[in-house]
Amino acid sequence: MDLHPETDRVAISDLMAQSGVRFGTSGARGPVRRMTDLVCYAYTRAFLEYQRETGALPPAGGAVVLAGDLRPSTPRILAAAAQAARDLGLDIVHAGRVPSPALAWAAIRRGIPGVMVTGSHIPEDRNGIKFNRPDGEILKADEAAIRRRSVRLPAGRFDAAGAFRPPPGPLPPADPSPLADYLSRYLAFFPPGCLAGLRVGLYEHSCVGREVIGEALAALGAEVIRLGRTAAFVPVDTEAIRPEDRELARRWAREEELAALVSADGDADRPLMADEAGRWLRGDVAGILAARYLEADTVVTPVSSNTALERSGLFPEVRRTRIGSPYVIEGMLAAARSGRGRVVGYEANGGFLTASPIALGGRTLAPLPTRDALLVILCLLHEARRRRVPLSALAAELPPRFTASDRLRDFPPERSRAVLAALAPEGTAEAAAERALGDLFGPVRRVDLTDGVRLTFASGEIVHLRPSGNAPEFRCYTEADTEERAAELLGLALGRMEAWRGGEAGPQAGSPSPSRP
Repeated sequence: MDLHPETDRVAISDLMAQSGVRFGTSGARGPVRRMTDLVCYAYTRAFLEYQRETGALPPAGGAVVLAGDLRPSTPRILAAAAQAARDLGLDIVHAGRVPSPALAWAAIRRGIPGVMVTGSHIPEDRNGIKFNRPDGEILKADEAAIRRRSVRLPAGRFDAAGAFRPPPGPLPPADPSPLADYLSRYLAFFPPGCLAGLRVGLYEHSCVGREVIGEALAALGAEVIRLGRTAAFVPVDTEAIRPEDRELARRWAREEELAALVSADGDADRPLMADEAGRWLRGDVAGILAARYLEADTVVTPVSSNTALERSGLFPEVRRTRIGSPYVIEGMLAAARSGRGRVVGYEANGGFLTASPIALGGRTLAPLPTRDALLVILCLLHEARRRRVPLSALAAELPPRFTASDRLRDFPPERSRAVLAALAPEGTAEAAAERALGDLFGPVRRVDLTDGVRLTFASGEIVHLRPSGNAPEFRCYTEADTEERAAELLGLALGRMEAWRGGEAGPQAGSPSPSRP
Protein backbone atom coordinates (compact mmCIF):
# COMPACT_ATOMS: atom_id res chain seq x y z
CA MET A 1 0.00 0.00 0.00
CA ASP A 2 1.45 3.37 -1.03
CA LEU A 3 1.42 5.81 1.90
CA HIS A 4 2.86 9.28 2.21
CA PRO A 5 6.17 8.72 4.09
CA GLU A 6 5.65 11.61 6.51
CA THR A 7 1.96 11.54 7.29
CA ASP A 8 0.76 7.96 6.67
CA ARG A 9 -1.97 9.36 4.46
CA VAL A 10 -3.65 7.36 1.72
CA ALA A 11 -5.66 8.74 -1.20
CA ILE A 12 -8.98 6.98 -1.65
CA SER A 13 -8.60 7.02 -5.44
CA ASP A 14 -5.23 5.26 -5.10
CA LEU A 15 -6.70 2.81 -2.63
CA MET A 16 -9.47 1.94 -5.06
CA ALA A 17 -6.98 1.29 -7.85
CA GLN A 18 -4.61 -0.75 -5.68
CA SER A 19 -7.20 -2.82 -3.84
CA GLY A 20 -9.76 -3.37 -6.60
CA VAL A 21 -12.50 -2.46 -4.08
CA ARG A 22 -14.51 0.12 -5.98
CA PHE A 23 -17.62 2.19 -5.56
CA GLY A 24 -20.83 0.65 -6.86
CA THR A 25 -24.35 1.45 -5.70
CA SER A 26 -24.24 3.67 -2.58
CA GLY A 27 -20.87 2.40 -1.39
CA ALA A 28 -17.91 0.12 -2.02
CA ARG A 29 -17.82 -3.55 -2.99
CA GLY A 30 -15.15 -6.09 -3.75
CA PRO A 31 -13.66 -9.51 -3.03
CA VAL A 32 -13.44 -10.19 0.70
CA ARG A 33 -9.71 -10.95 0.46
CA ARG A 34 -9.15 -7.43 -0.88
CA MET A 35 -11.40 -5.77 1.69
CA THR A 36 -8.63 -5.66 4.27
CA ASP A 37 -8.98 -3.92 7.61
CA LEU A 38 -7.00 -1.00 6.19
CA VAL A 39 -9.24 -0.66 3.12
CA CYS A 40 -12.47 -0.81 5.14
CA TYR A 41 -11.11 1.57 7.79
CA ALA A 42 -9.97 4.10 5.19
CA TYR A 43 -13.22 4.06 3.22
CA THR A 44 -15.32 4.47 6.35
CA ARG A 45 -13.11 7.21 7.71
CA ALA A 46 -13.25 9.08 4.38
CA PHE A 47 -17.05 8.90 4.41
CA LEU A 48 -17.32 10.09 8.02
CA GLU A 49 -14.81 12.92 7.53
CA TYR A 50 -16.79 14.00 4.49
CA GLN A 51 -19.98 13.95 6.58
CA ARG A 52 -18.29 16.16 9.16
CA GLU A 53 -17.06 18.52 6.46
CA THR A 54 -20.57 18.90 5.00
CA GLY A 55 -22.12 19.56 8.42
CA ALA A 56 -23.89 16.22 8.76
CA LEU A 57 -21.73 15.63 11.84
CA PRO A 58 -20.73 18.25 14.42
CA PRO A 59 -17.10 19.50 14.49
CA ALA A 60 -16.50 17.30 17.51
CA GLY A 61 -18.42 14.30 18.83
CA GLY A 62 -21.53 13.02 17.15
CA ALA A 63 -22.66 9.48 16.41
CA VAL A 64 -23.02 6.94 13.63
CA VAL A 65 -25.28 3.90 13.36
CA LEU A 66 -23.67 0.64 12.20
CA ALA A 67 -25.24 -2.63 11.06
CA GLY A 68 -24.48 -5.61 8.86
CA ASP A 69 -25.82 -8.67 7.06
CA LEU A 70 -25.24 -12.37 7.78
CA ARG A 71 -22.10 -12.99 5.69
CA PRO A 72 -19.15 -14.56 7.53
CA SER A 73 -16.91 -11.60 6.64
CA THR A 74 -19.32 -8.97 7.96
CA PRO A 75 -18.18 -8.92 11.64
CA ARG A 76 -14.56 -8.18 10.71
CA ILE A 77 -15.56 -5.38 8.33
CA LEU A 78 -17.93 -3.95 10.93
CA ALA A 79 -15.08 -3.88 13.43
CA ALA A 80 -12.92 -1.88 11.00
CA ALA A 81 -15.76 0.58 10.38
CA ALA A 82 -16.35 0.93 14.11
CA GLN A 83 -12.68 1.67 14.74
CA ALA A 84 -12.73 4.41 12.11
CA ALA A 85 -15.72 5.95 13.90
CA ARG A 86 -14.03 5.73 17.31
CA ASP A 87 -10.86 7.35 16.02
CA LEU A 88 -12.97 10.34 14.92
CA GLY A 89 -14.55 10.62 18.37
CA LEU A 90 -17.95 9.31 17.33
CA ASP A 91 -20.36 7.34 19.46
CA ILE A 92 -21.60 4.11 17.91
CA VAL A 93 -25.22 2.99 17.69
CA HIS A 94 -24.78 -0.70 16.92
CA ALA A 95 -27.99 -1.94 15.30
CA GLY A 96 -26.71 -5.50 14.91
CA ARG A 97 -27.80 -7.64 11.98
CA VAL A 98 -30.68 -5.76 10.37
CA PRO A 99 -31.93 -4.99 6.83
CA SER A 100 -30.33 -2.13 4.92
CA PRO A 101 -33.59 -0.12 4.94
CA ALA A 102 -33.80 -0.53 8.74
CA LEU A 103 -30.29 0.91 9.03
CA ALA A 104 -31.24 3.80 6.74
CA TRP A 105 -34.45 4.46 8.70
CA ALA A 106 -32.50 4.49 11.97
CA ALA A 107 -30.04 7.02 10.54
CA ILE A 108 -32.86 9.24 9.26
CA ARG A 109 -34.79 9.14 12.55
CA ARG A 110 -31.67 9.99 14.56
CA GLY A 111 -30.31 12.53 12.09
CA ILE A 112 -26.91 10.82 11.93
CA PRO A 113 -24.93 8.99 9.24
CA GLY A 114 -25.20 5.22 8.83
CA VAL A 115 -22.82 2.50 7.68
CA MET A 116 -24.20 -0.86 6.51
CA VAL A 117 -21.84 -3.75 5.85
CA THR A 118 -23.40 -5.88 3.12
CA GLY A 119 -22.73 -7.30 -0.30
CA SER A 120 -26.47 -7.51 -0.98
CA HIS A 121 -27.05 -10.35 -3.46
CA ILE A 122 -23.50 -11.02 -4.63
CA PRO A 123 -21.65 -14.25 -3.68
CA GLU A 124 -20.22 -14.95 -0.25
CA ASP A 125 -16.61 -14.35 -1.30
CA ARG A 126 -17.48 -10.67 -1.87
CA ASN A 127 -18.83 -8.01 0.47
CA GLY A 128 -19.44 -4.28 0.61
CA ILE A 129 -20.08 -1.17 2.67
CA LYS A 130 -23.11 1.04 2.05
CA PHE A 131 -22.97 4.62 3.26
CA ASN A 132 -26.01 6.63 4.33
CA ARG A 133 -26.28 10.33 5.04
CA PRO A 134 -28.69 11.49 7.75
CA ASP A 135 -31.29 11.99 5.00
CA GLY A 136 -30.72 8.81 2.99
CA GLU A 137 -28.24 7.04 0.73
CA ILE A 138 -25.19 8.83 -0.58
CA LEU A 139 -25.67 10.05 -4.14
CA LYS A 140 -23.24 10.16 -7.04
CA ALA A 141 -21.95 13.62 -6.11
CA ASP A 142 -21.17 12.33 -2.60
CA GLU A 143 -19.40 9.31 -4.05
CA ALA A 144 -17.21 11.54 -6.21
CA ALA A 145 -16.35 13.75 -3.23
CA ILE A 146 -15.35 10.71 -1.14
CA ARG A 147 -13.14 9.37 -3.93
CA ARG A 148 -11.27 12.68 -4.03
CA ARG A 149 -10.34 12.52 -0.36
CA SER A 150 -7.25 11.25 1.41
CA VAL A 151 -7.25 10.04 4.99
CA ARG A 152 -4.70 9.72 7.76
CA LEU A 153 -4.05 6.20 9.02
CA PRO A 154 -2.98 5.59 12.63
CA ALA A 155 0.79 5.08 12.68
CA GLY A 156 1.77 1.44 12.99
CA ARG A 157 -1.86 0.29 13.26
CA PHE A 158 -1.81 -2.07 10.25
CA ASP A 159 0.59 -4.81 9.25
CA ALA A 160 1.97 -5.32 5.75
CA ALA A 161 -1.14 -7.26 4.71
CA GLY A 162 -3.47 -4.47 5.85
CA ALA A 163 -4.68 -6.24 9.00
CA PHE A 164 -5.10 -4.50 12.37
CA ARG A 165 -2.42 -4.97 14.99
CA PRO A 166 -3.66 -5.51 17.59
CA PRO A 167 -7.29 -6.33 16.69
CA PRO A 168 -9.80 -3.55 17.50
CA GLY A 169 -12.04 -3.80 20.54
CA PRO A 170 -15.53 -5.30 20.37
CA LEU A 171 -18.58 -3.37 19.24
CA PRO A 172 -21.07 -2.30 21.89
CA PRO A 173 -24.05 -4.62 22.44
CA ALA A 174 -26.65 -4.47 19.69
CA ASP A 175 -29.35 -1.86 20.28
CA PRO A 176 -32.79 -3.39 19.48
CA SER A 177 -34.50 -0.05 18.86
CA PRO A 178 -33.52 0.42 15.16
CA LEU A 179 -35.17 -2.85 14.18
CA ALA A 180 -38.18 -2.17 16.42
CA ASP A 181 -38.60 1.29 14.85
CA TYR A 182 -38.46 -0.23 11.36
CA LEU A 183 -41.16 -2.76 12.23
CA SER A 184 -43.33 -0.08 13.84
CA ARG A 185 -43.12 2.00 10.66
CA TYR A 186 -45.23 -0.60 8.83
CA LEU A 187 -47.47 -1.76 11.65
CA ALA A 188 -48.56 1.87 12.07
CA PHE A 189 -49.34 2.26 8.34
CA PHE A 190 -51.12 -0.96 7.40
CA PRO A 191 -54.52 -1.68 8.99
CA PRO A 192 -54.46 -4.08 11.95
CA GLY A 193 -55.25 -7.65 10.93
CA CYS A 194 -55.22 -6.76 7.23
CA LEU A 195 -53.51 -10.03 6.28
CA ALA A 196 -55.77 -12.31 8.34
CA GLY A 197 -56.65 -15.47 6.46
CA LEU A 198 -53.53 -15.49 4.29
CA ARG A 199 -51.17 -18.47 4.51
CA VAL A 200 -47.80 -17.02 3.49
CA GLY A 201 -44.55 -18.90 3.00
CA LEU A 202 -41.38 -17.08 4.07
CA TYR A 203 -38.27 -18.28 2.23
CA GLU A 204 -35.72 -17.34 4.86
CA HIS A 205 -32.41 -18.64 3.39
CA SER A 206 -29.67 -16.31 4.75
CA CYS A 207 -31.63 -13.05 4.41
CA VAL A 208 -30.85 -10.66 7.27
CA GLY A 209 -34.49 -9.54 7.23
CA ARG A 210 -36.00 -12.98 7.73
CA GLU A 211 -36.98 -12.34 11.35
CA VAL A 212 -38.52 -8.90 10.91
CA ILE A 213 -40.38 -9.87 7.72
CA GLY A 214 -41.92 -12.81 9.57
CA GLU A 215 -42.80 -10.61 12.54
CA ALA A 216 -44.51 -8.05 10.32
CA LEU A 217 -46.56 -10.67 8.49
CA ALA A 218 -47.65 -12.35 11.71
CA ALA A 219 -48.44 -9.05 13.45
CA LEU A 220 -50.78 -8.13 10.57
CA GLY A 221 -52.61 -11.44 10.86
CA ALA A 222 -50.98 -13.75 8.30
CA GLU A 223 -50.18 -17.37 9.02
CA VAL A 224 -46.43 -17.55 8.38
CA ILE A 225 -44.80 -20.78 7.20
CA ARG A 226 -41.02 -20.46 7.59
CA LEU A 227 -39.07 -22.33 4.90
CA GLY A 228 -35.53 -22.88 3.70
CA ARG A 229 -33.48 -21.27 6.48
CA THR A 230 -29.74 -21.75 5.94
CA ALA A 231 -26.65 -21.21 8.07
CA ALA A 232 -24.46 -20.71 5.01
CA PHE A 233 -24.87 -17.57 2.92
CA VAL A 234 -27.07 -17.97 -0.20
CA PRO A 235 -26.58 -15.35 -2.95
CA VAL A 236 -30.23 -14.78 -3.91
CA ASP A 237 -30.38 -12.31 -6.80
CA THR A 238 -33.91 -11.06 -7.45
CA GLU A 239 -33.01 -10.20 -11.07
CA ALA A 240 -31.46 -13.60 -11.84
CA ILE A 241 -33.41 -16.17 -9.84
CA ARG A 242 -31.61 -19.50 -9.55
CA PRO A 243 -33.23 -22.60 -11.11
CA GLU A 244 -33.24 -24.30 -7.72
CA ASP A 245 -35.21 -21.38 -6.23
CA ARG A 246 -37.76 -21.62 -9.02
CA GLU A 247 -38.26 -25.30 -8.26
CA LEU A 248 -38.43 -24.68 -4.50
CA ALA A 249 -41.14 -22.05 -4.99
CA ARG A 250 -43.31 -24.35 -7.09
CA ARG A 251 -42.91 -27.23 -4.65
CA TRP A 252 -43.53 -25.18 -1.52
CA ALA A 253 -46.59 -23.46 -3.01
CA ARG A 254 -48.08 -26.85 -3.83
CA GLU A 255 -47.12 -28.77 -0.69
CA GLU A 256 -47.83 -25.98 1.81
CA GLU A 257 -50.96 -24.66 0.03
CA LEU A 258 -49.65 -21.10 0.13
CA ALA A 259 -51.41 -17.92 -0.91
CA ALA A 260 -47.97 -16.46 -1.61
CA LEU A 261 -44.28 -17.06 -1.00
CA VAL A 262 -42.14 -14.09 0.03
CA SER A 263 -38.43 -13.50 0.47
CA ALA A 264 -35.71 -10.92 -0.11
CA ASP A 265 -32.04 -10.73 -1.02
CA GLY A 266 -29.21 -10.82 1.51
CA ASP A 267 -29.74 -7.36 3.00
CA ALA A 268 -33.53 -7.32 2.50
CA ASP A 269 -33.74 -4.25 0.31
CA ARG A 270 -35.03 -6.18 -2.73
CA PRO A 271 -38.23 -8.26 -2.42
CA LEU A 272 -38.92 -11.62 -3.97
CA MET A 273 -42.56 -12.73 -4.22
CA ALA A 274 -44.17 -15.78 -5.76
CA ASP A 275 -47.87 -16.26 -6.39
CA GLU A 276 -50.12 -19.11 -5.29
CA ALA A 277 -48.61 -21.38 -7.97
CA GLY A 278 -45.03 -20.62 -6.97
CA ARG A 279 -44.33 -18.34 -9.94
CA TRP A 280 -41.91 -15.57 -9.01
CA LEU A 281 -43.07 -12.04 -9.87
CA ARG A 282 -40.62 -9.82 -11.67
CA GLY A 283 -39.44 -6.95 -9.50
CA ASP A 284 -40.58 -4.29 -11.94
CA VAL A 285 -44.06 -5.81 -12.07
CA ALA A 286 -44.21 -5.81 -8.26
CA GLY A 287 -43.05 -2.19 -8.35
CA ILE A 288 -45.96 -1.14 -10.56
CA LEU A 289 -48.44 -2.92 -8.28
CA ALA A 290 -46.96 -1.35 -5.13
CA ALA A 291 -47.05 2.10 -6.73
CA ARG A 292 -50.71 1.52 -7.65
CA TYR A 293 -51.53 0.45 -4.07
CA LEU A 294 -49.89 3.65 -2.76
CA GLU A 295 -51.81 5.76 -5.33
CA ALA A 296 -48.61 7.34 -6.62
CA ASP A 297 -48.73 10.43 -8.82
CA THR A 298 -45.13 10.26 -10.03
CA VAL A 299 -43.12 7.08 -10.54
CA VAL A 300 -39.36 7.14 -11.10
CA THR A 301 -37.65 4.01 -12.38
CA PRO A 302 -34.61 3.04 -14.44
CA VAL A 303 -34.74 2.64 -18.19
CA SER A 304 -34.51 -1.15 -17.80
CA SER A 305 -37.88 -1.52 -16.06
CA ASN A 306 -40.92 -3.03 -17.79
CA THR A 307 -42.74 -0.63 -20.13
CA ALA A 308 -46.07 -1.92 -18.80
CA LEU A 309 -45.58 1.04 -16.45
CA GLU A 310 -46.35 3.54 -19.21
CA ARG A 311 -48.79 1.26 -21.02
CA SER A 312 -50.92 0.86 -17.89
CA GLY A 313 -51.85 4.56 -17.86
CA LEU A 314 -52.06 4.38 -14.05
CA PHE A 315 -49.73 7.24 -13.24
CA PRO A 316 -49.82 10.88 -14.33
CA GLU A 317 -46.04 11.08 -14.64
CA VAL A 318 -43.26 8.55 -15.26
CA ARG A 319 -39.58 9.48 -15.14
CA ARG A 320 -36.83 7.15 -16.43
CA THR A 321 -33.26 7.18 -15.12
CA ARG A 322 -29.98 5.33 -15.33
CA ILE A 323 -29.80 2.03 -13.43
CA GLY A 324 -28.95 2.31 -9.73
CA SER A 325 -30.75 3.58 -6.67
CA PRO A 326 -28.74 6.86 -6.50
CA TYR A 327 -30.12 7.84 -9.90
CA VAL A 328 -33.66 6.87 -8.91
CA ILE A 329 -33.32 8.84 -5.68
CA GLU A 330 -32.05 11.90 -7.52
CA GLY A 331 -35.02 11.67 -9.89
CA MET A 332 -37.47 11.24 -7.01
CA LEU A 333 -36.07 14.15 -5.03
CA ALA A 334 -36.27 16.39 -8.09
CA ALA A 335 -39.90 15.37 -8.62
CA ALA A 336 -40.74 15.92 -4.96
CA ARG A 337 -39.16 19.39 -5.03
CA SER A 338 -41.29 20.20 -8.08
CA GLY A 339 -44.47 19.31 -6.20
CA ARG A 340 -45.31 16.23 -8.25
CA GLY A 341 -47.67 14.76 -5.66
CA ARG A 342 -46.96 11.35 -4.19
CA VAL A 343 -43.53 10.44 -5.51
CA VAL A 344 -42.25 6.86 -5.43
CA GLY A 345 -39.57 4.92 -7.24
CA TYR A 346 -38.58 1.35 -7.86
CA GLU A 347 -35.97 -0.69 -9.67
CA ALA A 348 -36.20 -3.78 -11.85
CA ASN A 349 -34.79 -5.76 -8.94
CA GLY A 350 -37.92 -4.87 -6.95
CA GLY A 351 -36.37 -2.44 -4.47
CA PHE A 352 -38.99 0.23 -3.71
CA LEU A 353 -38.38 3.81 -2.53
CA THR A 354 -40.56 6.71 -1.36
CA ALA A 355 -39.71 10.41 -1.52
CA SER A 356 -42.85 12.05 -0.16
CA PRO A 357 -45.34 11.36 2.65
CA ILE A 358 -48.11 8.96 1.61
CA ALA A 359 -51.46 9.16 3.40
CA LEU A 360 -53.96 6.32 3.03
CA GLY A 361 -56.91 5.44 5.23
CA GLY A 362 -56.02 8.00 7.86
CA ARG A 363 -52.46 6.66 8.22
CA THR A 364 -49.33 8.30 6.85
CA LEU A 365 -46.10 6.66 5.70
CA ALA A 366 -43.06 8.92 5.99
CA PRO A 367 -40.56 8.99 3.11
CA LEU A 368 -37.77 6.41 3.04
CA PRO A 369 -35.57 7.17 0.00
CA THR A 370 -33.74 3.86 -0.06
CA ARG A 371 -34.62 0.44 -1.47
CA ASP A 372 -36.95 -1.56 0.73
CA ALA A 373 -38.35 -5.08 0.38
CA LEU A 374 -40.90 -5.15 3.18
CA LEU A 375 -43.08 -2.33 1.85
CA VAL A 376 -43.65 -4.11 -1.47
CA ILE A 377 -44.45 -7.41 0.24
CA LEU A 378 -47.07 -5.84 2.49
CA CYS A 379 -48.64 -3.70 -0.25
CA LEU A 380 -49.21 -6.61 -2.59
CA LEU A 381 -50.42 -9.03 0.07
CA HIS A 382 -52.88 -6.48 1.48
CA GLU A 383 -54.18 -5.62 -1.98
CA ALA A 384 -54.80 -9.29 -2.76
CA ARG A 385 -56.43 -9.86 0.61
CA ARG A 386 -58.80 -6.89 0.60
CA ARG A 387 -59.94 -7.64 -2.96
CA ARG A 388 -60.12 -11.38 -2.22
CA VAL A 389 -58.18 -12.32 -5.36
CA PRO A 390 -55.04 -14.43 -5.77
CA LEU A 391 -51.72 -12.69 -6.15
CA SER A 392 -51.53 -13.81 -9.78
CA ALA A 393 -54.70 -11.83 -10.56
CA LEU A 394 -52.98 -8.55 -9.64
CA ALA A 395 -50.19 -9.09 -12.14
CA ALA A 396 -52.69 -10.24 -14.78
CA GLU A 397 -54.40 -6.83 -14.66
CA LEU A 398 -51.34 -5.12 -16.15
CA PRO A 399 -50.75 -4.85 -19.91
CA PRO A 400 -49.25 -8.11 -21.25
CA ARG A 401 -45.61 -7.13 -21.30
CA PHE A 402 -42.98 -9.55 -20.04
CA THR A 403 -39.34 -9.18 -19.16
CA ALA A 404 -36.45 -11.53 -18.54
CA SER A 405 -32.89 -10.90 -17.39
CA ASP A 406 -29.66 -12.69 -16.65
CA ARG A 407 -25.95 -12.05 -16.82
CA LEU A 408 -22.68 -13.56 -17.93
CA ARG A 409 -20.26 -13.80 -15.01
CA ASP A 410 -16.52 -13.18 -15.24
CA PHE A 411 -16.99 -10.89 -18.23
CA PRO A 412 -14.13 -8.34 -18.15
CA PRO A 413 -15.54 -4.80 -17.83
CA GLU A 414 -13.22 -3.46 -20.52
CA ARG A 415 -14.52 -6.10 -22.92
CA SER A 416 -18.17 -5.30 -22.24
CA ARG A 417 -17.47 -1.58 -22.72
CA ALA A 418 -15.82 -2.31 -26.07
CA VAL A 419 -18.84 -4.35 -27.16
CA LEU A 420 -21.22 -1.52 -26.30
CA ALA A 421 -19.06 1.06 -28.07
CA ALA A 422 -19.15 -1.05 -31.24
CA LEU A 423 -22.90 -1.58 -30.97
CA ALA A 424 -23.72 2.10 -30.72
CA PRO A 425 -21.04 4.33 -32.24
CA GLU A 426 -21.94 8.01 -32.37
CA GLY A 427 -24.27 8.88 -35.23
CA THR A 428 -24.78 5.37 -36.60
CA ALA A 429 -26.15 3.52 -33.61
CA GLU A 430 -29.20 1.94 -35.26
CA ALA A 431 -27.23 0.70 -38.26
CA ALA A 432 -24.35 -0.66 -36.20
CA ALA A 433 -26.66 -2.46 -33.76
CA GLU A 434 -28.62 -3.93 -36.65
CA ARG A 435 -25.45 -5.26 -38.26
CA ALA A 436 -24.48 -6.97 -34.99
CA LEU A 437 -27.89 -8.30 -33.94
CA GLY A 438 -30.23 -7.95 -36.90
CA ASP A 439 -29.91 -11.60 -37.87
CA LEU A 440 -31.37 -12.48 -34.46
CA PHE A 441 -33.96 -9.79 -33.86
CA GLY A 442 -34.60 -7.85 -37.09
CA PRO A 443 -34.46 -4.12 -37.85
CA VAL A 444 -33.58 -1.70 -35.04
CA ARG A 445 -36.11 1.10 -34.51
CA ARG A 446 -34.56 2.96 -31.58
CA VAL A 447 -31.36 2.99 -29.53
CA ASP A 448 -31.42 4.34 -25.97
CA LEU A 449 -28.01 5.10 -24.45
CA THR A 450 -29.28 6.22 -21.04
CA ASP A 451 -27.46 3.29 -19.44
CA GLY A 452 -25.69 0.75 -21.60
CA VAL A 453 -27.36 0.08 -24.94
CA ARG A 454 -31.13 -0.50 -24.98
CA LEU A 455 -32.38 -1.58 -28.40
CA THR A 456 -36.02 -1.43 -29.45
CA PHE A 457 -36.63 -3.46 -32.61
CA ALA A 458 -39.28 -2.90 -35.26
CA SER A 459 -41.25 -5.75 -33.67
CA GLY A 460 -41.51 -3.73 -30.44
CA GLU A 461 -39.26 -6.22 -28.66
CA ILE A 462 -36.43 -4.89 -26.51
CA VAL A 463 -32.89 -6.11 -25.78
CA HIS A 464 -30.87 -4.11 -23.26
CA LEU A 465 -27.16 -4.80 -22.69
CA ARG A 466 -25.28 -3.28 -19.78
CA PRO A 467 -22.13 -4.00 -17.77
CA SER A 468 -22.74 -4.45 -14.04
CA GLY A 469 -21.73 -1.43 -11.99
CA ASN A 470 -20.21 -3.45 -9.14
CA ALA A 471 -19.07 -6.83 -10.50
CA PRO A 472 -17.32 -8.27 -13.62
CA GLU A 473 -20.64 -9.21 -15.18
CA PHE A 474 -22.37 -8.36 -18.45
CA ARG A 475 -26.13 -8.09 -17.89
CA CYS A 476 -28.93 -8.54 -20.38
CA TYR A 477 -32.59 -7.49 -20.07
CA THR A 478 -35.25 -8.39 -22.62
CA GLU A 479 -38.89 -7.46 -23.09
CA ALA A 480 -41.65 -8.92 -25.27
CA ASP A 481 -45.40 -9.48 -25.39
CA THR A 482 -45.20 -13.03 -24.04
CA GLU A 483 -43.15 -14.61 -21.27
CA GLU A 484 -41.91 -17.31 -23.64
CA ARG A 485 -40.68 -14.80 -26.21
CA ALA A 486 -38.89 -12.69 -23.56
CA ALA A 487 -37.08 -15.83 -22.41
CA GLU A 488 -36.27 -16.76 -26.02
CA LEU A 489 -34.85 -13.28 -26.66
CA LEU A 490 -32.74 -13.59 -23.51
CA GLY A 491 -31.29 -16.92 -24.60
CA LEU A 492 -30.44 -15.61 -28.06
CA ALA A 493 -28.84 -12.45 -26.68
CA LEU A 494 -26.79 -14.32 -24.07
CA GLY A 495 -25.55 -16.69 -26.75
CA ARG A 496 -24.37 -13.79 -28.87
CA MET A 497 -22.77 -12.11 -25.85
CA GLU A 498 -20.94 -15.36 -25.05
CA ALA A 499 -19.60 -15.43 -28.59
CA TRP A 500 -18.33 -11.88 -28.19
CA ARG A 501 -16.55 -12.84 -24.98
CA GLY A 502 -14.98 -15.91 -26.55
CA GLY A 503 -13.19 -16.50 -29.80
CA GLU A 504 -15.14 -14.06 -31.97
CA ALA A 505 -13.98 -10.49 -32.20
CA GLY A 506 -17.36 -9.05 -31.37
CA PRO A 507 -19.40 -6.39 -33.15
CA GLN A 508 -17.38 -4.04 -35.30
CA ALA A 509 -18.67 -0.96 -37.04
CA GLY A 510 -19.03 -1.69 -40.75
CA SER A 511 -18.49 -5.44 -40.38
CA PRO A 512 -21.00 -8.24 -40.88
CA SER A 513 -22.78 -9.73 -37.91
CA PRO A 514 -21.12 -12.69 -36.17
CA SER A 515 -22.62 -16.04 -37.06
CA ARG A 516 -25.72 -17.05 -35.15
CA PRO A 517 -24.77 -19.10 -32.07
